[in-house]
Amino acid sequence: MDVTLDTIRNIKIYQSRTGYRFSVDALLLYDFVNLQKVTGIADLGSGSGIVGILLAKKYPDAEVTLFEIQNSLAMLAEKNIVLNSLEDRIKVIKTDIREIKNVDSSPVIPRYFDLVVSNPPFRILKSGCISAEEEKAIARHEIKLKLHELVNAASYLLKAKGRFCIVYHPHRLSELMELLKKKDLEPKRLRFVHSHFLSEAKMVLLESVKGGRMGMKIDKPLYIYKKDGSYTEEMEKIYNPE
Repeated sequence: MDVTLDTIRNIKIYQSRTGYRFSVDALLLYDFVNLQKVTGIADLGSGSGIVGILLAKKYPDAEVTLFEIQNSLAMLAEKNIVLNSLEDRIKVIKTDIREIKNVDSSPVIPRYFDLVVSNPPFRILKSGCISAEEEKAIARHEIKLKLHELVNAASYLLKAKGRFCIVYHPHRLSELMELLKKKDLEPKRLRFVHSHFLSEAKMVLLESVKGGRMGMKIDKPLYIYKKDGSYTEEMEKIYNPE
């Protein structure tokens, strides 16, 4: 595989040069997680492992399980785990998330994790141009995983009061909330992401709680760019912490 070696925050990541590469979505999802303590983390659709690896650095006592269906990305994730010396705390499980209940591998058991994260494909099959590159197509369109299947898996894995954090498209926010509630995942914290101050939201970050009470907090908006096209101070800190 033709790969590049990239540095982001305090980690290094191998990525396919022509296939799927992480975007700002992954960093925003990582930054959105604000729990004080975490012991078990699951990343559904982990790609090359960036979110799970960053969270493992953020929570040094946590064990992280990466779930990825694409063999090429799962192999990259395993390589990146070793590259960042985290093989004692991060595990990759190559599986179809739709079949997660049939995975016979620890710790894939009901109600085990206190945090599940996902940066899933958000385009339905009839929307947008589907990439000719298979890695990109599966990562962006609901070819292998639909939204309700993702929510089902998150609910299955989470313990009572566990958190599910997702980055998604605002256009499907009402659908997402409806599906979460059906699986006893109560939306509790929401943040809209805008390209700049005058643009409409391009992404949404949402945290839900397994068995949580009704009542949701709306965080202040996150702006990626200033008027001159440079990153805002908040984005600079997300990319390059002091």
